[in-house]
Amino acid sequence: MAVRELLVDELGSGERLDVWLANELEGVSRTAAQRLIGSGAVILNGAACTSKSCRLELGDRVLVTREEERQAEGESSLAGSAIPLDVRYERGGVVVLSKQAGLVCHPSPGHEDDTLANALVARYGAAHLGHLQGDERPGIVHRLDRDTTGLMLAARSDEAQGALQDLIRLRELDRRYAVLVQGYVAPETGLIDVGIARSRRDRQRMVASDGERAREAITTFTTLERFEAGATDDGFSLLECHLYTGRTHQIRVHMAHINHPVVGDPVYGQGDARKNLGLTRQFLHSWRLSFDNPETGERLSFADALPHDLQGALDLLADRSLGRTERGALLVPALTGDAAALEEVVAPGLEAKDPRV
Repeated sequence: MAVRELLVDELGSGERLDVWLANELEGVSRTAAQRLIGSGAVILNGAACTSKSCRLELGDRVLVTREEERQAEGESSLAGSAIPLDVRYERGGVVVLSKQAGLVCHPSPGHEDDTLANALVARYGAAHLGHLQGDERPGIVHRLDRDTTGLMLAARSDEAQGALQDLIRLRELDRRYAVLVQGYVAPETGLIDVGIARSRRDRQRMVASDGERAREAITTFTTLERFEAGATDDGFSLLECHLYTGRTHQIRVHMAHINHPVVGDPVYGQGDARKNLGLTRQFLHSWRLSFDNPETGERLSFADALPHDLQGALDLLADRSLGRTERGALLVPALTGDAAALEEVVAPGLEAKDPRV
């Protein structure tokens, strides 16, 4: 049994119990939260609460009891699927991989056996993965959207999973994304610190908000290259974005908020195909990952060049380049697959100046 006591703060005041629990408990979906509530595992201010729609108030105390649902060793409630994985590093409990487009991270309606979690079970076995996020998400440390590609972490033990999640919580995991956005981004660096909340009108969308239900979200960006306007668009800018928090759709929501939506974004972007350079998904790639291995203390840094479809979009813009910034001159060759530049990128001392300072 795992018991956790939570206190409702100002952001949670007025929120539905199931929605709030899904936000507060790492790795717990809204459906899983509803199951916890319905089973009597949630105590609100000393009394069992079985209403998922109960509205919380500031200062409420919530006690959640979660029972381990491990299967016998070698067994799993989640089927393994022989999905190819591009693993870049595996040592002890720590795994670094590059996720392909179209791969969902964990089971959800319509994706029961074709996810990254299924692929991890097939590769390592369910008994050799971290289960802190539940048996439906073995090995999962953090998520990338289905059509976002690039580097991410996985864990082969509970201990590694907890330690890697702590790196995210303490903002010690350096995650950088290559992002092509609509329009001319004038600043060379920028900070977006607007909160993010779920849309009241469409539960599949997130919105930038300063409202009381919004959760803190911090993104910084560095401009790498700008491209002139064309007959059907207002130009483009290639950015490197740095996440300090990990909210759902964070970069996509923040870029749309500053009127520079991500190219190809089907939810927050521009629908005109001519403005999306032929892309059928968002131009968003987790291209650099740096952290201290919690098991060995070794500093690790990885870089992952753009996949072919995103590289193709940049190729279409090559003749429209207005030039690269100083940082762009250093990073874009690596992004576009130059082996020597990729090697240099993972060397120590390449961190960009933090625009928050």
